[in-house]
Amino acid sequence: MADSLLQFFTLMDDQGGVIVKEPPRFDLDLYISNYRGRTRFDRLFLIGHSSVPLCVDALKAAIAEAKRGRDTHRYREAVECLRIAAPSEPEATFDQRWLQTQEANNQIETNRLLTELKGYKNNLIKESIRMGNEDLGKHLESIGDLNGAAEAYTKMRPDVSTPKQFLDVGKHLVRVSIQRREWGMVSAHVSKLGGTQHAEEERAVQPYLKVAQGIALLGQEKYKDAALSFLAVDSSVSGSSYNELASPSDVAVYGGLLALASMDRKELQTSVLDNSQFRTLLEHVPHIRRAVAQFVSGRYSACIAILESYRPDYLLDIYLQKHTANIYSKIRSKCIIQYLIPFSCVSLDTMAKAFGRPDQAIEDELAEMIQSGALQARINTIDKLVTTITVNPRAQMQQAALQAAENYERQALDRLRWMGLVAADLELKGGRKMGVQGFPGQGDFAMEETLG
Repeated sequence: MADSLLQFFTLMDDQGGVIVKEPPRFDLDLYISNYRGRTRFDRLFLIGHSSVPLCVDALKAAIAEAKRGRDTHRYREAVECLRIAAPSEPEATFDQRWLQTQEANNQIETNRLLTELKGYKNNLIKESIRMGNEDLGKHLESIGDLNGAAEAYTKMRPDVSTPKQFLDVGKHLVRVSIQRREWGMVSAHVSKLGGTQHAEEERAVQPYLKVAQGIALLGQEKYKDAALSFLAVDSSVSGSSYNELASPSDVAVYGGLLALASMDRKELQTSVLDNSQFRTLLEHVPHIRRAVAQFVSGRYSACIAILESYRPDYLLDIYLQKHTANIYSKIRSKCIIQYLIPFSCVSLDTMAKAFGRPDQAIEDELAEMIQSGALQARINTIDKLVTTITVNPRAQMQQAALQAAENYERQALDRLRWMGLVAADLELKGGRKMGVQGFPGQGDFAMEETLG
C-alpha cells in the first residue's frame, strides 16, 4: 500500500495539489458529522486528495457517501482515486450494478419531472410551476448537473408569491453558486435576499446569509470584509441552519483567522474578543480565541505557534486550503512588524528565536518584507542587527506646520483676489470650482468685465 500511496500523491503533486503529511487534530467521523448535503462528499474527497494519513479512510468514506446519493460522476471519481491509492481495498472496484441502476433511475426521474413540469405550464398554475421547477432543480443538483439546477431554480422566481418562497429560491441559488465557485454570483444572490426579509424571518436567515457572504468574500481574497461577515453571524441561531455550507466551528475559525490577518489590535479586541455573539462561537475552537488574545497581548511568537500547530487542519478545509499560506503570511508579517515597533534595533538571533522557522532563514523573510514595503527597516549583516527606520517627530511636526502655513497663505491670497474682483465689478467666467468658504481656488481667475 505504501508504494500505491506514494504513486498517488506523486500524481497529486504533479497536478499542483496540496499535500499534507502531518495528521490533523480532528477525528474524521466526528468532523464529517457536522455537515449535511453535498458538502460532505466535497470535504471527504478533498481530504482524500490531500492528507497522507487519512487518504484511504477519507476516500472510502467518500465512496460510501456517493453511493448514498445519486451522483454517479462523483462515485466514479472517488473510486478512480482509491484504485490508485489503495488498489487492494474492496471499495476500489466499481460496483457496476449500482452504477447502471442509478444512471437508469436518474434518467427516468429526470424525464418524469420534465413531463410533469410541462403539464403544469400547460395548465398555467403558478404554484405548481414553481414546485415543478424546484423539484427538477433539486433532482438535477443531486445528480451533479449544477448548470441545469441553477437554470431550474432561476425559473422559480417569476412564480413565487410569499417571502418564504423567495427566500427558498435565493438559498437554492446561493448553494449552487458556492458549489460552482462562482463567488460574484453568491454575493449578488445574497444581496437580493438581504434587503427583502420580513422582521420575523430576518433573524432565522441571517446566519445563512452571513456565512455564504463570508465564504464568497474569502474566495475573492477580500479578507477583512469576509472577517466582518463571519463575525456578524448570530450565534443564538442553530448551526443546523447553515451546515450545508459550514459548521459553527468553521465560522469561528474563518472569522478568527481572517480577523488576525486583516485587523489591528484595537479592532481585534473590540470585534473579536469583546463580541458577545462571536465569543459563543469561539467556544467551539478555543485555540483561535487564545491566538487572538496572545496577539492582542503582544505575545506574537505564542500566537504564531498556536496557529502553526493547526495548519494541517486548515489545509484540509475546502474553503481555506487555497488561502492558508497567504493568510498565515499576513499574520506573520503583522506579528513581526508589531514586535519591532518598540525597538530601534533587534539582533537577528533574537528575531530567529521568536519567529524562526525551519524552511526559511529569518534574514530572508525580513528582506522580502523590506523589499515589498511592508517593513521599514535595514538589515546589518555584519553586526547581525535589524534596525528600524523611524521618522523624527520634530521634523514631522515642522513639516506639518510649514504645510499649514502655506495653505493659510494661499487661501488668504485667494480671498484678497476675490475682494479685488468684486471691487472692480468683474466676475469669473464659467462654472469654476470654488475654494474655501465660497472663494475661488488658486488659478480660477479667468475674468470678464460685467456689461452694464
